[in-house]
Amino acid sequence: MAVVCVDAGTTMIKAVGYAGDGTELAVVRRPTAVSRPAPGRAEQDMAEVWDAVAGAVREAAAEVAAQGAGVDLLALTAQGDGCWLVDAAGEPTGPAILWNDGRATAAVDGWARSGALAEAFRANGSLPFPGLPNAILTWLREHDPDRLARSAASLTCGGWVFARLTGRIAVDSSDASAPFMDVRERAFSRDLLRLYGMEWAAALLPDLLGDGERAAPLAPDAAGALGLTAGIPVVLAPYDIASTAIGAGAVDVGQACTILGTTLCTEMVVDEPRLDGEPSGFTVAMGLPDRWLRAFPTLAGGQVVDWARRMLGLGDDPAALSALAAQAPPGAGGLVFLPYLSPAGERAPFLDPRARGAFHGLTVEHERTDLARAVLEGLSLVVRDCLEAAGTRPTELRVSGGGSASAFWLGMLADVTGVPVVRSADTEAGARGAFIVGLLATDRAKDAREAADQYVRPGEVYEPDPGRAAHYAQAYRDFLEIRQATAPAWPALAAMRERGGER
Repeated sequence: MAVVCVDAGTTMIKAVGYAGDGTELAVVRRPTAVSRPAPGRAEQDMAEVWDAVAGAVREAAAEVAAQGAGVDLLALTAQGDGCWLVDAAGEPTGPAILWNDGRATAAVDGWARSGALAEAFRANGSLPFPGLPNAILTWLREHDPDRLARSAASLTCGGWVFARLTGRIAVDSSDASAPFMDVRERAFSRDLLRLYGMEWAAALLPDLLGDGERAAPLAPDAAGALGLTAGIPVVLAPYDIASTAIGAGAVDVGQACTILGTTLCTEMVVDEPRLDGEPSGFTVAMGLPDRWLRAFPTLAGGQVVDWARRMLGLGDDPAALSALAAQAPPGAGGLVFLPYLSPAGERAPFLDPRARGAFHGLTVEHERTDLARAVLEGLSLVVRDCLEAAGTRPTELRVSGGGSASAFWLGMLADVTGVPVVRSADTEAGARGAFIVGLLATDRAKDAREAADQYVRPGEVYEPDPGRAAHYAQAYRDFLEIRQATAPAWPALAAMRERGGER
């Protein structure tokens, strides 16, 4: 028999068919649109996302069947955070408001001034940002109370697709980790709701699934849409950053993983929540016994690469930016790039909804090659910044996502971080993680480490060059100094953009 696994990303839905031994049999991708109806906003049509999932699964299942295998398990991971509101019948009450939406900045600012964010971190281990449900729901209560009145549950993308597949309105503990869950108790916390002044939102919280409650039968109507057999188990795996860590083989304490995707997400596996120290990043229930992630998902990652390609006239070739950057020396001729290009600012490893990007040191002597290299160096220095914030130096960094196709960038990451970088050999590491969790949830595998050893395929290893690593150690210190000097101007820059009219 075979397994189909879905990774419902922000801009791409992936469905991967696996044989029982883990061999990839089919990979299907369907793009999804993100709309920006007003400055700082990011939304998706929930029905369109479901249609893309259904179409991708249907095509992957057909390809698997053509190879003589029948699908008897469906596993799901998806983008996290945001607010996907449904009514009592499970139907959307409007578009999904995504994790990279910035409309609720004022709510986060207020909690920061009152000390609520720092206090919440001591119970939750995460630093809220405008794209989390607490901020979005607070904004909706003020600006769209009618929608809240029509809504019965606040879901995530994974919870929404799981509801369409099974009829069950629920959330996985990884998705629930921020902002309302006490991470030690793995339960929603009324104290956190009270801290945000949101006792009224308790009615919108769906069932919180434990690690042993991930599976539900495929509903008949969904089975018809997917071309699958009704009643087969559907497993809601942890959301994409956790499933990708598992799919990259990072399941042991001290292992680290970076996803070079729409977000750059750098994460470290820990054996208990760490709630002391300076509040930063996120603490995510990993979906495995006694495992959490200290995760630092940035707001700008692969989109910065896409932006740089457009600005430099490089077309749609994903490899073009790396090829151009390789022609410039390390340091890009003294050019430093702060890659904070999201209209919602930045959330990890620091929180500033008004953070803005910039090139520093630019002169008429710089060429397109220097600009390209500075972009990749800036993104790589952010990965190092996140590793430093995690507080533990890893022995290696496992990488996945679209950016991992660039051998040049992976070599740069090894030099910048100073640790070996290991590329995933899987086409879709998130789907591979959902595959492993699916096996664990249906008792087809007993231990995460054994399953990772059996099913995860590490690829090439990139070792740091000592000379370049020493150069980038100083470049990292310079990067922090330049960011610190620039940050006081960010509020004024954000205000100027608002006065000038954001796109």
